[in-house]
Parts: sequence; structure tokens; C-alpha cells
Amino acid sequence: MFQSAMPAKRRKGEKGMKCKACSREAGENGYCELHTKGYQNIIEKYNVWQKAMQISWKEYLSEIVKNPLTGEWAREVAESMIESGEKQDGTSD
Repeated sequence: MFQSAMPAKRRKGEKGMKCKACSREAGENGYCELHTKGYQNIIEKYNVWQKAMQISWKEYLSEIVKNPLTGEWAREVAESMIESGEKQDGTSD
């Protein structure tokens, strides 16, 4: 008789969800550990950019993607956020 394999136990806190920007295991915010750092930088710096340039959230994300000085992780997060329509508060359109 055939028995299905038991699922492997997950470490505490793992949800089994994949990162929004890559295929790594994601945390609570939907990003892996590496992309979470990029996500945090994007969120933290928006107010500075918005005050200096009077730009919207979507324009800000586009500027991040175009900027050659943007790090790889932040660029991938910004691209993912643009594609999904993710807002600054983490919700989607």
C-alpha cells in the first residue's frame, strides 16, 4: 500500500510563502531576508524623496528602478511593488 510522505516540519516562524521578488522563503512582509532590507530602505527613504521632489509613491518607485546607484535588492523590490501595485503601507491596488 502507498503512503504519502509526511510534510517536513518547518522552523518556527516560517510560513512556506515565497518572496515577492524571488523564490526564496519569505517572512511576514512577503519578502525574503535580503529583499526585506531593500524593502525597509525603500519605505524609510520615501518621506525624504517626497519632500525634496514632490513625487508620488509610483514615481518614487520608478526613480528607484532607474537610478544606477540603487542596490540590486532594493531595485528588485521596487520592480515587484510596481508590478503588483503595492502601496507604501504594503497593500495593493
